[in-house]
Amino acid sequence: MGTDVQSFAVANLRRRPVLVEAGGFVAGFDPGTTSPYINYATPLPGTRPTARDVRELIEAFRVRDLKPRLEFAPDAAPDVEPALREAGFTVEAVHAYLVCTPDRLTLSLSRDAEAGPVAVPVAVPSTDEDYRAIDAALSEAFAGEFASSPEGAARLRRIQEDGGAVRFVRAPDGGCAGGATCSAPAVGTAELAGVGTRPAFRGRGIAAAVTAALTETMFARGAQSVWLEYSGEGSRRVYERVGYQPRGTRLYMSLER
Repeated sequence: MGTDVQSFAVANLRRRPVLVEAGGFVAGFDPGTTSPYINYATPLPGTRPTARDVRELIEAFRVRDLKPRLEFAPDAAPDVEPALREAGFTVEAVHAYLVCTPDRLTLSLSRDAEAGPVAVPVAVPSTDEDYRAIDAALSEAFAGEFASSPEGAARLRRIQEDGGAVRFVRAPDGGCAGGATCSAPAVGTAELAGVGTRPAFRGRGIAAAVTAALTETMFARGAQSVWLEYSGEGSRRVYERVGYQPRGTRLYMSLER
């Protein structure tokens, strides 16, 4: 599965507004933000980078005044980590990822196999106000790791309009209690990301509901699998309840400027 996830990472970065390919690496940039979580690179599966390849990659970031950063599945490109370390890159994090396939999906839009009908209604955003509310809710859910902005709301709309999906649960005031996104499928799989619930609404099944809704949507569009990363044991249990299983790890590395 590591090669599938890595092949997806390449295909997904190639959707960025600005693309640079250098020596077995693909770097995707969005001029609308300087966020390192959006502007980063990944290697082609099986690539064996030289020192020159790594220098060219670093330069692609530095000419844009961005921090050189990569995300990748190390088992799909085992020669990359040593080459990056040699150039001074360090590990930011190692994240496990989970995968769900159609036969494993246990919590559908309409029914939880154990608990009966799902009571959490999941919505599809349709207005600018919806996208702004989702962006603000996710910013709050992730403790201000990123600030809500018009550009963030616009990115959410692009995901929805470019073959991916955005789903959310409305708060009683009409805003957003929690939501998530899923990229458009590529090479048979899709990445579900940014599952977040505002603190005041946690513990109500919102994360499970939006995860199930997005996963089911991608399967209906022909994806053979959907994968995601998790941030803690509590979230892992939520995703496993939906039908996700551990499959591997992804490595995050960066170079201080």
